[in-house]
Amino acid sequence: MEEGQGIFDYIKEHKKTIILSFLIVAILVFILGLFAGFKGILLALERTDPSFLVLNFFFEGMILVLWTFRWRLILNLVDESPKFSSLFLMLLASIFGNNITPGAAGGEPLRAYLLFELRGTPFEIGFASSTADRVFEFIPFAIISLLSAILIMTWEVSIWTRFIVSFLIIFTIILFSVVIYAGARRDVAQRIVLGIIRSFLPFIRNITRRRFEFGNLRDRIIFYVNRFSSGFSMALTDRRVLVIGFLLSLIMWFLDLTRIYICFRAIGVEPPIASLIIIYTVGILISLLPLLPGSLGLREGILVALFAVAGISADHVMAASVIDRLASYITPTFFGFLAAVYYGRIIIRNHES
Repeated sequence: MEEGQGIFDYIKEHKKTIILSFLIVAILVFILGLFAGFKGILLALERTDPSFLVLNFFFEGMILVLWTFRWRLILNLVDESPKFSSLFLMLLASIFGNNITPGAAGGEPLRAYLLFELRGTPFEIGFASSTADRVFEFIPFAIISLLSAILIMTWEVSIWTRFIVSFLIIFTIILFSVVIYAGARRDVAQRIVLGIIRSFLPFIRNITRRRFEFGNLRDRIIFYVNRFSSGFSMALTDRRVLVIGFLLSLIMWFLDLTRIYICFRAIGVEPPIASLIIIYTVGILISLLPLLPGSLGLREGILVALFAVAGISADHVMAASVIDRLASYITPTFFGFLAAVYYGRIIIRNHES
């Protein structure tokens, strides 16, 4: 998403891709429903305990509130944060952008765009704050991932399954480490970004039919990278922000893992904790794939296959997934849409005045 492009402009421009993505999602979900058995899924959902359903929404709400606090903590360090309620709505709007577009196009760039349009925060500073915010999730994720890699060795699965899952976990940790290192080191970030731009410039010229010259872009790219790196490094080197951000992230991961457990308990199933941690980690890795909006269908298929090893039937997994998605995907997307419409109207009004 470009600096001056709102989420609705992006949706309009890429509407065919988005519609195709959701058609693929619908087909995948239908196939999974046939495999699991729609009757079994509906019977499991009919047994849903309302108290666990309320807990599911409560925990998701707590996660979003803590996420806003974490972003506000970082933003106050690199710039001046808006009030909490405004920031919360911006976060919801960015979640809407993430959830409806393949490749998570509406996330961190959209948060930076909203800050730029509504508060005048330089785009690269806003982007640095939102990116550093997500980086704080890395350490808890690394801890849970390493625990999962150890636990899977005790799981009764094939050696190849153990190898593939462990490889994915370790590869993701290494990839995140490289991203953090590059973001904190200005010279490294410059080399990486300039190298990517130089490699893709011929392709960009062919698509846009415009003659972009690398020399003309270089100084501007370096300026933005330097601003981004300064904000990013500031957020990660402040001890107070680092400690509080890490603790908030750890609590958020714990709440999310507990919420998944609650989704199963809602339909009367008690998943083994060790298996739940492993499968939860793999589910997150699948969610990182920028193939379909929210990785809908893909994540459910992997969960069905892995929970089968833990002795939980496909209809129960799909029913728990419906309860999960209701709180973690459908509801935030709906309220995020309302937030995006609200801010979209403000931005249009500001441009017209």
